[in-house]
Amino acid sequence: MRESMEFDVVIVGAGPAGLSTACRLMQQAQENEQELTVCVVEKGSEVGAHILSGAVVETRALDELFPDWKEKGAPLNTAVTEDEVYLLKDPKQGTKVPNAFVPKTMHNQGNYIVSLGNLCRWLAEQAEELGVEVFPGFAASEVLFNEDGSVKGIATGDMGVTAEGEQGPNYMPGMELHAKYTIFSEGCRGHLGKQLISQFSLYKGSDAQHYGLGIKELWDIPAEQHKPGLVVHGSGWPLDKETSGGFFLYHTDNNQVVVGLIIDLNYKNPHLSPFDEFQRLKHHPVLSRHLKGGKRVSYGARAITKGGYNSLPKMTFPGGLLLGCDAGTLNFSKIKGTHTAMKSGMLAAEALFEALSNGDEGGKELERFNELFKDSWLYDELYRSRNFGPAMHKFGQLAGGAFNYIDQNWFGGRIPVTLHDNHPDHAQLAPADHYEPIKYPKPDGELSFDKLSSVFLSNTNHEEDQPCHLKLADADIPLKQNLKLFAEPAQRYCPAGVYEIVEDEAGQRFQINGQNCLHCKTCDIKDPAQNITWVTPEGMGGPNYPNM
Repeated sequence: MRESMEFDVVIVGAGPAGLSTACRLMQQAQENEQELTVCVVEKGSEVGAHILSGAVVETRALDELFPDWKEKGAPLNTAVTEDEVYLLKDPKQGTKVPNAFVPKTMHNQGNYIVSLGNLCRWLAEQAEELGVEVFPGFAASEVLFNEDGSVKGIATGDMGVTAEGEQGPNYMPGMELHAKYTIFSEGCRGHLGKQLISQFSLYKGSDAQHYGLGIKELWDIPAEQHKPGLVVHGSGWPLDKETSGGFFLYHTDNNQVVVGLIIDLNYKNPHLSPFDEFQRLKHHPVLSRHLKGGKRVSYGARAITKGGYNSLPKMTFPGGLLLGCDAGTLNFSKIKGTHTAMKSGMLAAEALFEALSNGDEGGKELERFNELFKDSWLYDELYRSRNFGPAMHKFGQLAGGAFNYIDQNWFGGRIPVTLHDNHPDHAQLAPADHYEPIKYPKPDGELSFDKLSSVFLSNTNHEEDQPCHLKLADADIPLKQNLKLFAEPAQRYCPAGVYEIVEDEAGQRFQINGQNCLHCKTCDIKDPAQNITWVTPEGMGGPNYPNM
């Protein structure tokens, strides 16, 4: 029998959306001299351990939440000083795009280069000072329901269950956290959010959701190469015309650079390896001149929800809300989701406080949130960027970029047409025999590296004797279907070497190295048979990003 605890509000996920919800709720409670009990559960070993983003942050939401954030010591130390955008033609050549031809949404004046993990650590400190209980190391593994079907809360995962599913010597049952309202802000492709979307048909009337895979490294570079505040974006090589995406390189503080590649997960070639595309990208002179002589100090990967306005699910359901990247509030035209996730949380807090202060006992659908959302700058911003992703998917990088330039710079995102892309990413792979296998160069150990040494830098760790958190609906599909049709793409789309086809005296077998998992969720998204489901491992498992 699990023990239970009662709260007014339970929040799943200590990211920007969840922590902003918690902070704004408690601010309102203090302003109105009311008592509220709010808790945040976070599966990472500490707040920020699983947070990975570029990140260039627009401070609009932070300015509203904590107008005195500078005085409070928020870790926004590097203001953007310069923007550069490149189109890479081949392994050697790249063209710098004149600033006048860059869509306005990609201009970064007034923004800051940050570690989003460190910003979340700071937000958690503010939340705790306001009276929020923050519980890191506890994975929300199950949604609990009331008899009427409304959400009752969540249960944290059991600890000490062996790989065979039995109670081990250190077994500890999970806790039930009951709440009047439960907020799900787990980030992209949240395990519980995915269940709620299905249970309550939240995508009804929306376009198919779309995703990208972001891979990122943190580098120490020589002081003479360091240009604090420089922001570099680009697209083109090494991605082919059927594969959309782009790179980023930011000069942050402490003689460090972050560099990464985002690949849209609607790509067609099953031989493509996002990890290896990123490794060879770093050899291009546009990027290598920033990295040469430096040392790579961290690595990570995370999927990105990028469908935008057209793909937003309904965010309300009886007893709860779906917020931030769990819903898909990222504005891909800006390549930014922090300020939008935070604002979604702040709007949720307003709706929640209004209901709770009027004696609401929970379990209802917070329609007030939908009203606040539609009257907000968040709705306006997402609406004006609704065509950005579909244009790139329909017309390609150049024609799509031209459309977006006209839409954003001439019409302010209000061009009188709405483009749609209703093709799910997992359904886009073509048969492997339609393409030649890609021969990626071997890593040189200076600019490019292998997967295992990269995973080592992510500080990823899982308790080995536990059930595998990567579930196959049908164990035969990887070899009998995916291997024959698509050369089993899980071997390549996973940026951590989790999936392997192993051959021994017994023949071929599909091996899952769950200990390597970065919790990026790419397998859950891209598997062409939708046969893989990512579920929460034991709390504290996964990467431990120090400064990402």
